[in-house]
Amino acid sequence: MARKPTRLSGDIPIHAQVQHRGLLMIAVMGASIMQILDTTIANVAIPHMQSSLGATSESVNWVLTSYIVATAVAMPLTGWLADRIGRRQLFLISVCGFILASMACGAAQSLEQMVLFRIFQGLFAAFIGPLSQSVMLDIHPPEQHSRAMSIWGMGIMVGPILGPFLGGWLTEAVNWRWVFYVNVPVGILTLFMLWLLLPDRAATPRRFDLFGFSILALGLAALQLLLDRGAHEDWFSSVEIWIEAGLALACLWIFLVHMFTAREPLFPKSMLRDRNMITALGFMIILGLAMFAPMALLPPMLQKLFGWPIIDTGMVLATRGIGILLSMALAGRLVGRVDARWLVGTGFAIGAFSMWMMSHWTLDMGMSPVVISGLVQGLGMGLVFIPLNSLAFATIPPQYRTDASSLLNLFRSLGASFGISIVVTMLASSGQRSHEELGGHITNSAVSMLDASTLDRFGQLGDGALAMVNAEITRQATMIAYLNDFWFIMWAMLAVVPMALFLRPPAKNAAKVDMADMGH
Repeated sequence: MARKPTRLSGDIPIHAQVQHRGLLMIAVMGASIMQILDTTIANVAIPHMQSSLGATSESVNWVLTSYIVATAVAMPLTGWLADRIGRRQLFLISVCGFILASMACGAAQSLEQMVLFRIFQGLFAAFIGPLSQSVMLDIHPPEQHSRAMSIWGMGIMVGPILGPFLGGWLTEAVNWRWVFYVNVPVGILTLFMLWLLLPDRAATPRRFDLFGFSILALGLAALQLLLDRGAHEDWFSSVEIWIEAGLALACLWIFLVHMFTAREPLFPKSMLRDRNMITALGFMIILGLAMFAPMALLPPMLQKLFGWPIIDTGMVLATRGIGILLSMALAGRLVGRVDARWLVGTGFAIGAFSMWMMSHWTLDMGMSPVVISGLVQGLGMGLVFIPLNSLAFATIPPQYRTDASSLLNLFRSLGASFGISIVVTMLASSGQRSHEELGGHITNSAVSMLDASTLDRFGQLGDGALAMVNAEITRQATMIAYLNDFWFIMWAMLAVVPMALFLRPPAKNAAKVDMADMGH
């Protein structure tokens, strides 16, 4: 079904020529979207899982934590495994394992079973994202890489936005278990198409850096646990958080030193010396924050403060997906004609402008400001993704694509975890501070209809009046806290705009060199 890949010296493929590239792209995107949806689709079903599995409000969060930690720990293994057993075999095993783990999650009868199955689901999901990106690059010649990344990026960027909407609809219309069962029919069709069409790539002998992986896995697991549980444990007032912080710092520092001193580290040294790759990793952290932090803030804000139903909330937030699709289509055409660094900087600036719009929201507004700001944010984020990935892969050898893709996906995931933890913590502390400040201004003159000094004479009626005043203060204070979070995200996005100057544009003759090599 698949033609033999065109290869460079050293048996490294430039790109694989396949007969049915369009069908293979559909299969690869199906696997990628299925995996990325699971990062957000289960969130809205957590309350239903809690009652069904007999879990507490604290313990049920391990359904999300276990998946995140397993994915972060396994993702750095992608490059080595792809070389060791072959990328085709790893891709098929990952999709098959993800389907089986999804079926097991849907059938889970206890919290312990659910957490175990989510760990397996996260382990298999970790490989799908990087492999799908490297396959999309390998089946296209260099001059079509921007188009390939635009198609792949649409699924990666739109998936997390559609996840809460789809999860909410499945939970209300059918059952929370279908949040996982929905992966089965899509996964089986995708697996069949990949089995028929996915080109093979010969396994490459490669030493496994056991010490490097072990210390990195321990550091990432500790870091993800710290970020996921920090807000619940009141951060550094908890012994658990101190232990996780110490482990994360020590292990990641040891891994960094090991990377530059070991003879054969987990990741190729030459790849990590590439300026574009290192800069792109920094951008990915902010991109993860900008994409996922607002998606963690907006659903509870719109449902609790504005009283919108979950379906309406999902439909309004889906406008971000429309903006992403439009700007990715535009970016795919502009890359190669416009300096990609300008596109990256402009995209982050547009995203920052959308957060500035959100920082001026009020409690009496309608849907229009949410729709417009979401569309603008989608336009900005979509404009960033393709040029950034094109620049990241432009200056590294083809044999490092899978390793590079795993690192880019990992840093985007870490950025999302960092961002969500920061904004959730800021939301709680800013809400308390604003409540105190607003409460200090509530006097008899400020509330002319109520005399606080005489309310105790009215018994329960007076207590009810005070509760209403306090509820409104809390509502206003919470809104202020959300606006402060939007300001923070805006400044974080603006801060990285100058970083675009550190990116190195690809050589104009790079494509010609690649095409010349392909002729040999």
